[in-house]
Amino acid sequence: MPEAVLSFLAEQGALALASRMKVLSDRCYDLVDQIYREHGVGLQARWFPLLRLLQDRGACTVGDAALSLGLTHSAVSQLANRLSREGLVRRVAGGDRRQRVLELTDRAREELRKAWPLWQAMRTSIERRLAAAGTDLLKALSDYEASLDAEPLPEEVAGRLRQQAQAQVRVVPFSPELREHFYRLNAEWLARHFRIEPIDHAVLSDPEKHILDPGGSILFALVGDEVVGTVALMPDSPGVYELTKMAVTTGHRGLGIGRRLMEAAIAEYHRLGGRELFLESNSALQPALKLYESVGFERQPGIKPGSHYQRADVYMIYRGDPRQETKPPARSSAAAPPVRVHGRGRR
Repeated sequence: MPEAVLSFLAEQGALALASRMKVLSDRCYDLVDQIYREHGVGLQARWFPLLRLLQDRGACTVGDAALSLGLTHSAVSQLANRLSREGLVRRVAGGDRRQRVLELTDRAREELRKAWPLWQAMRTSIERRLAAAGTDLLKALSDYEASLDAEPLPEEVAGRLRQQAQAQVRVVPFSPELREHFYRLNAEWLARHFRIEPIDHAVLSDPEKHILDPGGSILFALVGDEVVGTVALMPDSPGVYELTKMAVTTGHRGLGIGRRLMEAAIAEYHRLGGRELFLESNSALQPALKLYESVGFERQPGIKPGSHYQRADVYMIYRGDPRQETKPPARSSAAAPPVRVHGRGRR
């Protein structure tokens, strides 16, 4: 393997672990094959696991061999077919005669007998090199293999991607260039769960008239430059605001964006000097209801008197963040930046 290729893989660190192990594996196989040829042993290094298993434990099925070697059934079956063509392994009837098992041929036993002293010498040489490296590489490999079983790598990577995405989320106030996303995000959410009611269409079509000019606020969540969520504080009466029109696009669920929007909206409610904050929802939206409760909304015994929504069967009022002892909660570094409010209600 050219030194430049090895150097590049080394520069990639842990990200190229599998590639470096593959390069090292191929190189070790080639070196062992060279040793076999020089000493007249008719074997190949890649055959070692299955041949050594059959030598050590006796005849076994393909399935049992795959389980013992940590290989797929297909891989062991293909290797067994190759060794059968080489005259080293044969398939015979098992104990119950309904299942075929693999066993070594006399030729294989003779080749393995010749290989035995080579293995002993190779073991000593390899162990000396590992010791000189100052690391118990075999134990490290075992520990790493165990970690892959204890916590599957795809799940951990998915979790870290979620953390990275959460760190990239920005909550920003309404601006004219974001106006179209207010309708888009909410229409997408309503079409998936319910339908767009007349009150929805009116508010989404003219958010300045219904939300901003009376003194409310609209916030957007962005990941990079992509607008992925929104929420609004719509004035209901002096000092009373409805938390409404919260939606997060499907592709960005599970990143904590809904919570970021909720916390930013509550911070904005306090900044506006509100005295009451409420929302209306539907009992079918259990994840959303749990989120509302977790940030301090309490469910009321009935629906809101005079509700504008046909779908609403849940009425909740904000009682304060249960994680805080004092109200209003102090603004933290994770909270949304100060929000400018459009229109006559600017403070």
